[in-house]
Amino acid sequence: MYLATNQEPLLALHNVTIDLGKRTFGPFTLSVQAGERIAVLGPSGAGKSTLLKLLARELTPAGGQATFCQLHLKEWSLADLSRRRAILPQSHEVAFGLPVELVIGLGRVVRAYDPDIRSIVRQAAELACAGHLLERRFDTLSGGEKARVQMARVFAQLWDVEKGLLLVDEPLAALDPGLQFSLMDAIYTFAAQRSHAILAILHDINQALQGFDRLIFIKNGSLTGDYISQQMTIPLLEALYDVSLISAVSDSGEVIVAPSKAQKSF
Repeated sequence: MYLATNQEPLLALHNVTIDLGKRTFGPFTLSVQAGERIAVLGPSGAGKSTLLKLLARELTPAGGQATFCQLHLKEWSLADLSRRRAILPQSHEVAFGLPVELVIGLGRVVRAYDPDIRSIVRQAAELACAGHLLERRFDTLSGGEKARVQMARVFAQLWDVEKGLLLVDEPLAALDPGLQFSLMDAIYTFAAQRSHAILAILHDINQALQGFDRLIFIKNGSLTGDYISQQMTIPLLEALYDVSLISAVSDSGEVIVAPSKAQKSF
């Protein structure tokens, strides 16, 4: 299991529960340090997106304590929170056919005075491989192009702060592998330069193993594991997903995992 450091956490949950209808999720207890890269894994319906919505303050805890920068999450105004926390969602759509430059600029909307917005928008677009899309309208873009623009919006939002939090909800699953790699590398670079933490919901086990420091397991609505990715074992992943897995090591030393047709008894 992962052992926390003595540093003050950027984000901390202690015995947090969430009530949705007749179902209760949790308790969740975890801490996130500035600069960490954490992947949240688990089967569909386990509660991963519910946890992310709590951290985004779309949901209110039914019990327990949630803090961000040592302040109770409920005490943050949404404007102040948006200066330190950004969300990259599953869906890339926007309601209207807005210019791409404006969509990216929406990441800066809470700042009443923002003299550098045009420069930041263009730099964020370049980092997200979307600079060539700035003269386009959002509703004319492909799915991959929309993903780049939404990532640029997140970059613009946290461009000029340090030790922020990026919440990423499986936004790249429908994209081709090459674009997935380039966009994830852009996220890693952006976060590392500013000591931002990344907490990402992922379905791709290999992406989690190769790109993240810690793996948080969620199953049946509860947090069932918190591991350093380098110590991850195949049996732990098999138990999480109730499936048999096979693994191989690439020429570069990376462990690659894939489902097996063989049935496993748990």
